[in-house]
Amino acid sequence: QVQLVESGGGLVQPGGSLRLSCAASGSGFSINAMGWYRQAPGKQRELVAAITSGGSTTYADNVKGRFTISRDNAKNTVYLQMSSLKPEDTAVYYCARGNFIATMTTSGQGTQVTVSS
Repeated sequence: QVQLVESGGGLVQPGGSLRLSCAASGSGFSINAMGWYRQAPGKQRELVAAITSGGSTTYADNVKGRFTISRDNAKNTVYLQMSSLKPEDTAVYYCARGNFIATMTTSGQGTQVTVSS
């Protein structure tokens, strides 16, 4: 059974940085697309960033230039480096995995990111 465990969230001031990590269990990590979704209170879940098995990346327009997704296949881990954080980035962030970006699903508890002064 595939498990995704997110970590790295917390409280940060506007303009600050955080790095989220997602450790994946099970086989096939290196051939999977990986990504991050987020959901703020009262809002729909949105795809923040994704990375294919080949390393191609895609970002939501509202995080381009501020967030960077990367993966370490040797550690079965995907990261989300977040910089220049804004209050509107406050949300629960969920890691996702799938054969393709379009078929990614989440399975973890998520990690809370709160951007506030």
